[in-house]
Amino acid sequence: MKIAITGGTGFVGTQLKEKLVQEGHDVYILTRSPKKYKDTEQVTYVGWLKEEFHPENELPVLDAIVNLAGESLNSGRWTEERKQSILESRIKSTEGVLDLIDALPEKPNVLVNASAVGFYGQSKTKTFTEETTEPGNDFLANVVEEWEARASQAAEKGIRTVYVRFGIILGEEGALPKMTLPYKMMIGGNLGSGEQWMSWVHIDDVVGLVHFAIENQEIHGPLNGTAPNPKRNKDFGHTLGEVLNRPHWIPAPSFALKAALGDMSTLLLDGQCVIPKKAMASGYTFHYPELQPALSSILNK
Repeated sequence: MKIAITGGTGFVGTQLKEKLVQEGHDVYILTRSPKKYKDTEQVTYVGWLKEEFHPENELPVLDAIVNLAGESLNSGRWTEERKQSILESRIKSTEGVLDLIDALPEKPNVLVNASAVGFYGQSKTKTFTEETTEPGNDFLANVVEEWEARASQAAEKGIRTVYVRFGIILGEEGALPKMTLPYKMMIGGNLGSGEQWMSWVHIDDVVGLVHFAIENQEIHGPLNGTAPNPKRNKDFGHTLGEVLNRPHWIPAPSFALKAALGDMSTLLLDGQCVIPKKAMASGYTFHYPELQPALSSILNK
């Protein structure tokens, strides 16, 4: 297949690119800085999202587009300006994909658009699946709702569209190195009450689920990109401590995290229990359905 990826030089995009190349696919990375990268036999870097670039003239007939572009949530305090930037980065990239689709003489079969479990809002008691249609009412839920609404315009153009609602992605990059740091310093423990849910997913399953969404013609709409066994923060922390052979004992109180991080503390103190019902019902087999093997595969290399 011929597959275009936005955000293809980031953490998830790089892993996805490598997997697709291993399977013999041709990959086209859409980037604002194509000259920074060197093409290979199966990977081509194509200029995108600047007036001087016309990717529709450089791309072949595509089987799929994967949109992973968007500003990181955890790279700085959430000022009002930063919140606007988080939203706009996702909207702008998705609108750029829609513009590209309009410009292509032949449309791709599928758009797989990144999304997030933040859609569901926060709860310590509810369990969410793709059948949950009512979004939450906080900042992240509003961002995801608008993000998916933009991507849904591809479906209106007759393109099968999938929104992969990722949970906390575990890998050598991303959130996990920050999670391990307190444990390595021997000060790991509950964040806040420890009762908040953490819907996690191993990077291998992130790649696997995106690939599954591309190939499985019956999948459309939301697809939860989480492992089938979410954990409460206190249990996640205990498991992380066991894998690292470090204690889980010093809690970080909610008020301290809120004082240090402001609204961004919601990433640590709030969560949701999300089950990948559609993936399991469609026959996807998780590489890492359980947390301890997932963490060990990353941290005990």
